[in-house]
Amino acid sequence: MKILFLSQRVPYPPDRGDKITTYHVMRHLKERHELVSGCFLEEPKEEGYAAKLRGMGVRVHGFPIRPRARKLWALRALLTTQPITLPYFYDRRLANAVASEVAQGVDLLLAYSSSMGQYFSPYPALPKIQIFAELDSDKWLQYARNHSFPGSWIYGREHRRLLRFERELAHAVDACTVVSEVERELFLKQIPGANVAILPNGVDLEAFRPGPEGAREPATLLFTGVMDYGANVDGMLWFHREIWPQLKQAIPQARLLIVGSRPVPAIRALAASDVEVTGFVESTRPYFERATVAIAPLRIARGIQNKVLEAMASGLPTISSPSAFSGIDAQPGRDLLVADEPPAWVDALVGLLRDRERREALGKAARVRMETAYRWDAILGQLDHLIADARARAAARAR
Repeated sequence: MKILFLSQRVPYPPDRGDKITTYHVMRHLKERHELVSGCFLEEPKEEGYAAKLRGMGVRVHGFPIRPRARKLWALRALLTTQPITLPYFYDRRLANAVASEVAQGVDLLLAYSSSMGQYFSPYPALPKIQIFAELDSDKWLQYARNHSFPGSWIYGREHRRLLRFERELAHAVDACTVVSEVERELFLKQIPGANVAILPNGVDLEAFRPGPEGAREPATLLFTGVMDYGANVDGMLWFHREIWPQLKQAIPQARLLIVGSRPVPAIRALAASDVEVTGFVESTRPYFERATVAIAPLRIARGIQNKVLEAMASGLPTISSPSAFSGIDAQPGRDLLVADEPPAWVDALVGLLRDRERREALGKAARVRMETAYRWDAILGQLDHLIADARARAAARAR
């Protein structure tokens, strides 16, 4: 079977949230089908990533874009009825590549992220699966609630316009997927009648595994994530402002590692003798091995947070906000800790940093939970069933 898989970014390497999922989906499908990838290349080095995929047997249509110019172009949507997101990810070169592949014969269209589903509309007869992961429109609603005018107006507008598109898309495809039951309930509340299944994120249990205990540095906190992403920036600025000073009063030797590419100036400004801001790193694993506790203090989050899964798979005791924990199949208090307001965060951090046995128990339980519930091979077996069902639905339409 020939599958055309569309994603916003080249699905390699698996070093950020969306690319972690698209990489594992790509790897799973290429072992079973003829796979064609359609994606965008945001940096010159990503030409090498596309070449890597071609070496793995995937045909790649990868088109370079300039993100800054795209953002300016997308803002023109404010003068139309479109959401800003769609013109940012629309490109005639990719549309032509999709048309060419369909003309040669495609058995299934698959897209990751609703913005890539806009390429489906010319092909109503083909089987189609949309991996939503989560409702992007709801993320914009959260941004609107956390910003003042004019940001609140722009984000609120994007929420409304994108939700309208998501509704149209969900009813035009044969199957939709989201990452958790929490997301499925929200999805069906906003888009009643959609055929929506749960396809969770997984975690690479070989890449993220417990390291040597002797590598741990005392009283060291770890946050991982792309550091120009709004939710990560907001979460870490809030943590540094509201929690870090109180923690330092209780545990003066505490250190903070902020690990992730493209830190914005506000994040770089946090760097100090006790705060390390790394920028891009080849691998986060050494930092998981160094840290005492992982933190995920996100106030705005949708879907499943890979940073939490990776920390737990690494056997690292983890403290998460309710937003970052939402949708994860784990038990607070046994597998990780969940804290909301600053006093709860300080209490949880101080308690863990002063109690080695508690840290070890949480870390071991976290690893077991990841091994039980978040293996990629088991999760992606569900995608095979969805593909068969989508093809059956398309065949029924054709009769």
